[in-house]
Amino acid sequence: MVIAIYLVILVAAFYFLIVRPQRRQSMVRRQLLSAVEEGDEIVTTGGVYGTVLALHDDTLDVEIASGVVVKIARGAVAARITPESEYEEEDEEEDDDADEGEWDGDVDEVDDVDEEHPRHEDGDTQS
Repeated sequence: MVIAIYLVILVAAFYFLIVRPQRRQSMVRRQLLSAVEEGDEIVTTGGVYGTVLALHDDTLDVEIASGVVVKIARGAVAARITPESEYEEEDEEEDDDADEGEWDGDVDEVDDVDEEHPRHEDGDTQS
């Protein structure tokens, strides 16, 4: 009897932790692939950015540079780029620039605070 209860708990945990999230991801992926239209800016799974010029059954014609058109598999589309997401990324970058109190790792900007042990060009202190 106890083994049956453990088995039911294990199956339920498997379903809620693995099966449902995978179904949700595959549904979102299918919606993305079906929503791609001509003129959309996309990113491929290989990281190539481009603009969709033509749609076919299983392929897309994508312009990746001025006058350079490649044919890719429809399943190679990783994401659609929307103007809204570009503006959000720019806002995040501006917010990062506003944090002037953080050190960006540039050794040249650090003053020699310790007068007894000045820093050399390579960043080491004199012994």
